[in-house]
Amino acid sequence: MSKRPLSMNRLVQRLRDDLKDKDFVLLYAYNGTGKTRLSMAFKDAGKKEITRPMTVNDTVDQALTITEVQGDTLYFNAYTEDLFHWDNDLENDSERCLKINSGSKFFSGFKELAIEEKIRPYLHRYADYEFIIDYENWTISFSREDAENIKVSRGEENIFIWCIFLAICELAIDGDEAYAWVKFIYIDDPISSLDDNNAIAVASDLAQLLNRGRGKLKTVISSHHGLFFNVMFNELKKSKPKNYFLHRDDEAEGYVLQATDDTPFFHHVAMLSELQQVAESGKLYTHHFNSLRSILEKTATFFGHDDFSICLDDKDEAVHARALNLLSHGGYSIYEPREMMEDNKNLFKDILANFLERYQFQLPEILAAQTTQTSNT
Repeated sequence: MSKRPLSMNRLVQRLRDDLKDKDFVLLYAYNGTGKTRLSMAFKDAGKKEITRPMTVNDTVDQALTITEVQGDTLYFNAYTEDLFHWDNDLENDSERCLKINSGSKFFSGFKELAIEEKIRPYLHRYADYEFIIDYENWTISFSREDAENIKVSRGEENIFIWCIFLAICELAIDGDEAYAWVKFIYIDDPISSLDDNNAIAVASDLAQLLNRGRGKLKTVISSHHGLFFNVMFNELKKSKPKNYFLHRDDEAEGYVLQATDDTPFFHHVAMLSELQQVAESGKLYTHHFNSLRSILEKTATFFGHDDFSICLDDKDEAVHARALNLLSHGGYSIYEPREMMEDNKNLFKDILANFLERYQFQLPEILAAQTTQTSNT
């Protein structure tokens, strides 16, 4: 745990130091903390000038060597999505396509490596549309069985870009020459517009890929999404990653890292906050019982008990314990975005309200920041 606030540069150095003997660092941080800034600072810290022999692909013909800036981090964040933009064919309204910023190093191996065949297996897990990449014009067109040149939704576009990133990660992990420069992967909030069902699927698929790359590449993952963070935490825990709750100390103008290995699991407190919000909104789904039970189990363990029922209201303990045993079950694969019946919603709200009344979870400064800051910086 960092007791004193860290500057951005010191925070980046801390993460890079952690990755000297760890494969993964997981960061939980609310929106507005500075996660995107951190990912870019981490990327920039890995840049250095290198001098290499000139090749036949270089346009400079008056030197035998070329000096260029080379990075070491393949990253996914809000800026990654900016590498793509739509041409909606306003004149004819028919030839809509997604344009690619082909000058980015992100696309180093696209044309030569048949990237489509690596993208499709990922994409077909989440979406039902097809795509074609035009390498002459660097555009992507989309289609479904009944329509050509469609414009996909913002969420579908985001998941497509995410699948491109996964395909590139796979190439980097496999040691492809086009991505030989990659030493670190930095992923910041890949699931901003996904529902919980897809968030779990994305986390599980990502963890499977990253576990395959253990010992080859080092990875930092930051997120404000409690459920996504929890899945990543559990899927990667055999690798013993560094796990932090990151928050900003505005008064000291710095950042504080709270290690979740030594203290109550702050991502569960954050998840509890999310459960309270969905309970108030009424948008409760069956998997929320699983999340609530997980929080109760962690709380019971923290207080030295083996059974989560110790955290339930004495008057309704038997009923609530039976409900949690019946309604929370299985692994991530059986999560379905099915809304609860009204009686189960009321039951969930009762259990949650009793739990919150019994245990006064308080992180006042941090929780206040969550409600007042709503966008990434």
